[in-house]
Amino acid sequence: MTSTSRPTLRFGFPAIALLALLAAGCAGVGNDELVIGEYGSLTGNDATFGQSTKAGVEIALDELLAKKEGKIGGLKVRVVVEDDRGMAEEAATVVQKLINQDRVVAVIGEVASSRSLAAAPICQQAGVPMISPSSTNPEVTKKGDYIFRMCFLDDFQGWVMAKFTAEDLKLKRVAVLTDVKNDYSVGLAKYFTAAFQSMGGTVVLETSYSAGDADFRAALTSIKAKNPQAVIVPGYYTEAGQIARQARELGLNVPLIGGDGWESEKLIEIGGEAMNGCYYSNHWALDAPDPRLQEFLTAYREKFKGDPDAIGGLAYDAAGVLFRSLEQLATQDPQAFQGLGSSKAGTEERRQACKKLRDIIAATSGYSGATGSITLDANRDASKPAVVIEIRDGKKLFRTSIAPPTQPA
Repeated sequence: MTSTSRPTLRFGFPAIALLALLAAGCAGVGNDELVIGEYGSLTGNDATFGQSTKAGVEIALDELLAKKEGKIGGLKVRVVVEDDRGMAEEAATVVQKLINQDRVVAVIGEVASSRSLAAAPICQQAGVPMISPSSTNPEVTKKGDYIFRMCFLDDFQGWVMAKFTAEDLKLKRVAVLTDVKNDYSVGLAKYFTAAFQSMGGTVVLETSYSAGDADFRAALTSIKAKNPQAVIVPGYYTEAGQIARQARELGLNVPLIGGDGWESEKLIEIGGEAMNGCYYSNHWALDAPDPRLQEFLTAYREKFKGDPDAIGGLAYDAAGVLFRSLEQLATQDPQAFQGLGSSKAGTEERRQACKKLRDIIAATSGYSGATGSITLDANRDASKPAVVIEIRDGKKLFRTSIAPPTQPA
């Protein structure tokens, strides 16, 4: 899949720009319209994350065009996409650009927690709702009450990985290999380790690598010497595939187990046959019979001639929740909704309209999405089950579904 983005503007953020940000708040430019920002890693080390997010939002926008001529409440919806190149500092820069220059009414992004953590305070300060499709680090939504997410959290995901390892695979001894430069990886490793040990498991070794590394043999040799029954690799697909290859080359043939950071069409392309017999937690399984999922898959396959990953599905849901919230505001309070129009840029009326939009997003309950039913809790997080994917014969197959302890399976 090939994606393009608008040229990225890079600039500092001096005091005068900060004053402009605070004055503008949630705003739009051009003819009266609703401007929505989207940012992600269209290029860089984990480019499929941003490309999948962009594709998911495009499907949602296509639906809006087909059903409502691309308009909500009489205002045309325009999406501005920015490439953060997979870097946290760039995520902050492009979100500043979306708010200051494009003056968006809301922001969709990011996938990587470290980049969401860099951008969230900017959106919070400006009063611009930000919906992360798939950042799972618990700290993301703690950045403020304008920050939302469509996915489960890493404390739950770590527990899911531990429960599956201990109860389904019935393993007792594991090693943990963490990306120390990645907030997501460090947090997920912590949550897995605590949960696994509470279930009677033993972590025989905790070792690490850094994003961008290409040679993992020293760490894998140390792991092999401890004779674990599995290796937990809570990182991204780029390194996971390489780690699997090098592990097999060293004769370390135990399962590798990861989280949703493995979710990419590139995972098996990178890891090849070495990925067989590995598992990871995820947000969906493509063969699930859910009609909303199948509807999305049909539209996606027709447009992009291939299967989406869960990142694309979560982005589609993020855009869907935002569009529905805008429609609800247009119906419930038409006058306030008109305050979101680009002609109201920089006004107190615009800021108050954004506050009402924020309130409606926060009240999301029972939204039927491609990744399941979405209800946001008091912390603006989605509470939903996780699935475990098994890689067998070069295919990603549904293995099991694990619900939060307070939800039915």
